Amino acid sequence: MSRHHRRPATIGGKAASEGYPYAMWRDQRYHRNAIPAAVGATGVVLMFFTLYVRYHEEIEALSYALLVIAALLNLNALMRVLNRTVGQQAREIRNLNLGLENKVERQSHEIDRLARLKQFLSPQVAELVVAEGKEKLLDTHRQFIACLFCDIRNFTAVSEDIEPEEVISILQTYHERVGCLVMEHRGTIGYRAGDGIMIFFNDPIPCEEPVLAAVQLVLAIRAAFEQLREPWSERGQPLGLGLGIASGYATLGLVGFQGRADYTAIGSVVNIASRLCDKAADGEILITQRAYIDVASQIKAKSLGGFDLKGVRNSVEIYGVLGLGPSGV
Repeated sequence: MSRHHRRPATIGGKAASEGYPYAMWRDQRYHRNAIPAAVGATGVVLMFFTLYVRYHEEIEALSYALLVIAALLNLNALMRVLNRTVGQQAREIRNLNLGLENKVERQSHEIDRLARLKQFLSPQVAELVVAEGKEKLLDTHRQFIACLFCDIRNFTAVSEDIEPEEVISILQTYHERVGCLVMEHRGTIGYRAGDGIMIFFNDPIPCEEPVLAAVQLVLAIRAAFEQLREPWSERGQPLGLGLGIASGYATLGLVGFQGRADYTAIGSVVNIASRLCDKAADGEILITQRAYIDVASQIKAKSLGGFDLKGVRNSVEIYGVLGLGPSGV
């Protein structure tokens, strides 16, 4: 057989001619480029021609070259697809990281706002304000409220006879217990100074019966204080508690500076509640006539007559709260 009619037994050539069509078809589904498959198909056709029709070294070499070129083109197409996929995933990761950063920043901001609001609002109310984006409720405005004051009687005298650590212990226990009760009754702490606390209802979250809520809270505070002062009474250092409630319109808003502001109420209703607290005997709960009218059918009280209170222009009719009535529970 002449050189030009010799047919070599090329196992590799057969494998290439059988494997390449499938490989090209398989990879084309990913990179969507028909050129590698076309070049590879041409190489396979030439390979079959030189193997089974008429052998020619140049054609065989050309078929191998086309198959190699097809493989390189196919690899290049796959790499482009891979690069696009990696690039897209990288962008998605960047966007995800950016979204996470923004989310963390928002959550951090919300945590800061929530921590600030919890200084003067119950946690439930503070969380509601933040969750619903109602911080405009804290802008300065005028609102009808029920305001109560409570402070410890004989505290100054007792604090002079005991160690400073014991004074701090009394105040911590007192504020912790009162604070828990305020949270339970959904009130707002507007003022804390030493042994005095001011609390109000119906702002920033509306309350259907603010005066009744104030009476219920003040009775709970008085009951809790009995346990607090018992050990000190046994030591001959009796502590008392004065309580006063008034209702009316007040101006409310944030007072202070950035990072340390209190949400509080200002107005005659606050002054009157404070004066009633000062006037009250140990364990006595004094309430103005205006406030009493709102809850007359829900509490038990007795009239104490009119009194002139310091800083208040007109005489104030005062009632002493004895407890809740059947409908005030």
